[in-house]
Amino acid sequence: MDMRRISIVIALACGVWLTAAVTTAAAAPCLVVTLTGAGGGPPNFGGLAGPGTLVRYGDDSDNCGAMRLQFDAGRATSIRLSQVGVSPGQLNAIFFTHMHSDHADGFADIMQLRWHFNPKGPKLDVVCSADAVSPVGFTISCSRLAAHIADAYLQSGEIAQRLSEDKSRPPGGPAELARVVAFEPKNEPQVVWSSGDVKVSAIRSAHMPGHASYRVDTPAGSVVIGGDAGNDAFAPPRASSTSEQVEKLAMGADVIVHSTIHPVMAPDKGSGMPPPFYFRQSTASDLGAMAKRAGAKHLMLTHLIPPIGAERQGPWKIPGGPLTEADYRKAAETGGFTGNIVVGTDLASVRLPAK
Repeated sequence: MDMRRISIVIALACGVWLTAAVTTAAAAPCLVVTLTGAGGGPPNFGGLAGPGTLVRYGDDSDNCGAMRLQFDAGRATSIRLSQVGVSPGQLNAIFFTHMHSDHADGFADIMQLRWHFNPKGPKLDVVCSADAVSPVGFTISCSRLAAHIADAYLQSGEIAQRLSEDKSRPPGGPAELARVVAFEPKNEPQVVWSSGDVKVSAIRSAHMPGHASYRVDTPAGSVVIGGDAGNDAFAPPRASSTSEQVEKLAMGADVIVHSTIHPVMAPDKGSGMPPPFYFRQSTASDLGAMAKRAGAKHLMLTHLIPPIGAERQGPWKIPGGPLTEADYRKAAETGGFTGNIVVGTDLASVRLPAK
């Protein structure tokens, strides 16, 4: 073999090796956590969407978009999803931490749009707690919400009108496209949903009957979505305002996403907020301490009470005036957390691994 042929063979071999290396690098797994809504509680403020978190998993070749999981769906969730290029028909599953309206107002919109434009697509897994009976007798039911999500549209005649135009849509409306996956929340993590390399676990947490918190594990990293979880003890004396169950779920997680109340709203600070409302939330400082103990790298504070720049939280005043991003960051740092702190705004994201 002459030197020219040897050079060609070496070049081709190097080319194959480099191509394989590039392909391997391009297929590196990745995870993106995006706040689809950072609004705190039922009040509207500053155009913030209602609470929700989008978790996307894939690799560099599909821009981390092979799987799309939505956790909670407050008002305007579908609008925020559209801003990151995700349509309701592309969601693989939706998970609810609890049945408060500020976390679920956007669900009807998601299901109606899915019925409009993806009527022949797969049903959407709706993962949530099984029916929970309150100590005073009422029932919290995610399954009933899913079953009746389109009742207003059925009563208004819209479903019948649109069926007359396109009979490929399920006649019962958007509810027919939901597949409820209900589980009994426990004090230990349990796997409640999985697909391929993605596993979602849940644990019982306190805020209202049926409240649950979730953890997503993927080859690219892990994220915990705490919802509105607080300590089982709804008032002092207690070691922390945060949930012991959520801390157990969060051990070793890369990212913690959690609703947050600032300590300035405490009953002894003069806000006027009723003590039960304050004590059933986790404070920014205690969340910082929990994130440190859990070994998290990123803490995403969301569902901010009060929102940044707000002069009031609903009917309650904010002692000392509107809060800033720095106020929330300082409170989390007071808890001892030294990792990356994201003070929630709509569409704030964390990517693993970071680019």
